[in-house]
Amino acid sequence: MASKKLSISIPVFCFILLTLANRSDAGSIAVYWGQNGNEGTLAEACATGNYEYLILAFLPTFGNGQTPVINLAGHCDPYSNGCTGLSSDIKSCQAKGIKVLLSIGGGAGSYSLVSTQDAQSVATYLWNNFLGGQSSSRPLGPAVLDGIDFDIEGGSNQHWGDLARFLKGYDKKVYITAAPQCPFPDAWIGNALKTGLFDYVWVQFYNNPPCQYSSGITNFDDAWKQWTSDIPANKIFLGLPASPEAAGTGFVSASDLTSTVLPKLKTSAKYGGVMLWSRYYDAQSGYSNSIKSHV
Repeated sequence: MASKKLSISIPVFCFILLTLANRSDAGSIAVYWGQNGNEGTLAEACATGNYEYLILAFLPTFGNGQTPVINLAGHCDPYSNGCTGLSSDIKSCQAKGIKVLLSIGGGAGSYSLVSTQDAQSVATYLWNNFLGGQSSSRPLGPAVLDGIDFDIEGGSNQHWGDLARFLKGYDKKVYITAAPQCPFPDAWIGNALKTGLFDYVWVQFYNNPPCQYSSGITNFDDAWKQWTSDIPANKIFLGLPASPEAAGTGFVSASDLTSTVLPKLKTSAKYGGVMLWSRYYDAQSGYSNSIKSHV
């Protein structure tokens, strides 16, 4: 029996190509998980289908000779190896194509890097305990995370570039991301961001009135242009609180975001999407549900 030829008209073919192109340029949503025991499980967060990046928060103790300690608030107790059960959730997220990263630092912690050697030591620890290396005491179990997020908001502004360089030196791809404040350059990690080692930078455009979005958005526009033009990262994300309660200032309503803010941001080739703080507040507000199709 003769096979039938599939014929597609030129307009339809062009529409298909345009649709595929738009999909490839579409932004993603990243969300922080781990600082509220009432936000649901990691697997539940990934099952929403709303997030492409899940950032575990935080490893707030490391560097300067300290024993690193993870803190996932009410989710698990690291001192009794209680967080190793997260391994299956991490793997289920990754099976859906979601990148799972560990955020080091945070707004409250005890961390700093005092030398290049200190940075190398921390990189070795992160590799062996969370990434592709081997350790008998992996805090999150055998699951291999996709990368490390730098949420550096204190301690020191030295040697973060060294840490990124060491993490990039392993034979397995390690995603390196950062969450600087929107005043440019960031006081803590500004120098490291100039190295070009960071894959994604989700800038905190909240709790920073001089550069966060407001109805008269001149300063916000200028700040976004500076971040996208001066930082050699693959993609820049707009960091926002997922509800008015998630931050002191900087919440942008879903309607303002989708109608006014995102259309402007998408004109930049470096636009990567939206980062949300945090999964707990997003679960309460439904913010990612409201913006997902527009990001």
